[in-house]
Amino acid sequence: MSTEPEIPRGGCTLTPIGRIHSCFTEKFGIPRQPGLVSEARATLEILPPFDRREMFKGLDRFSHIWVHFIFHEILAEGWKHTIRPPWLGGRTRVGVFASRSPHRPNFLGQSVVRLLALRFENGKILLDLGGIDLLDQTPVVDIKPYLPYSDRIAEATSGYAMSMPAPVAVLFSEEVIAFGVSYQREQGRDILRLIGQILQQDPRPASQKEAGRDFGMKLWDVNVRWQARENDFFVLSCRRLMVG
Repeated sequence: MSTEPEIPRGGCTLTPIGRIHSCFTEKFGIPRQPGLVSEARATLEILPPFDRREMFKGLDRFSHIWVHFIFHEILAEGWKHTIRPPWLGGRTRVGVFASRSPHRPNFLGQSVVRLLALRFENGKILLDLGGIDLLDQTPVVDIKPYLPYSDRIAEATSGYAMSMPAPVAVLFSEEVIAFGVSYQREQGRDILRLIGQILQQDPRPASQKEAGRDFGMKLWDVNVRWQARENDFFVLSCRRLMVG
């Protein structure tokens, strides 16, 4: 007789409880981990039938939460047995379960983010989040309070991802600075600080590290163009995108 435990049949269906409205409207530029870009903002809109106030009673007493989500834009690409993590320069492969790659068998991700506010507006439940690494329209399948006394483990080791690289210097053109001041006055968003924090983490793929290359990324409704120079990154322009 087999002593193997029985695996329940029938599978499990995940139902999104909410959807992310993020400053990151495309994948390029998203921080590789949560908390690295404190200025990165998102709002989690709770969907019916989970938009019941009693389900969130007490949550506003926590400073951070776990957000469990689906890497929805990776579904068509499928999952992989091994990946090349950016920590290893994109040259060395490790197993997918030794990574935080989105190319996972069930495409599930989790992030610890700051809970800035819990709002009840116009019949909706909205959670304002900071320090996020989440793409706009990401489906969220669960949230849980972050508990520092158990979730933070002082003696934990981090394998090949031992430490963060030194931040890159970021400079702005006068035109970009003027745009950022105007944009913050109109929208209440410090886009210059957001751009600076993102670029300090060097979002370039490992295969595109040469100096002199221009890059672009979209943040909210703004197209940002910047150049990788020998010793710094220089933000060339910011342009509002046509929406609608």
